[in-house]
Amino acid sequence: MNTLIGYNRYLTLFLWLVALHSLAVGIGLIALSDAFLVRLGYAGSAERFFRTQGGVFHIAMALGYAMAASNLKRYACLLLFAVMVKSIATLFLFSYALFVKNLAVIWFSGMADFVMAMVICYLYRKAKFNPDGDA
Repeated sequence: MNTLIGYNRYLTLFLWLVALHSLAVGIGLIALSDAFLVRLGYAGSAERFFRTQGGVFHIAMALGYAMAASNLKRYACLLLFAVMVKSIATLFLFSYALFVKNLAVIWFSGMADFVMAMVICYLYRKAKFNPDGDA
């Protein structure tokens, strides 16, 4: 197998996994009970708007990651967008954990977003020179 085509396949698979992760987080933010979130260290809130808004945002991002995975060449700009989104999320989460509320789940989320950004960036740099551009 051509190494470049292999990287395209790895990138496609990884983007589908990122999309599934984002979808799961989005559904979780919308559907999880306040009691469960309190056990994770978050303060309970009677107002669900911001959690639901965050959930919808994650679901929308999952669609973007899935579009990129479906056709790397056609949606190459979404690969760079994914790296930017995951990098911004990393900075936000680490800053929030440092300066606002030090929770293990926030540190873990920041590390997960950092790893996702780095893997997408690495695979994109390796795969983007494939003349076919498709997985």
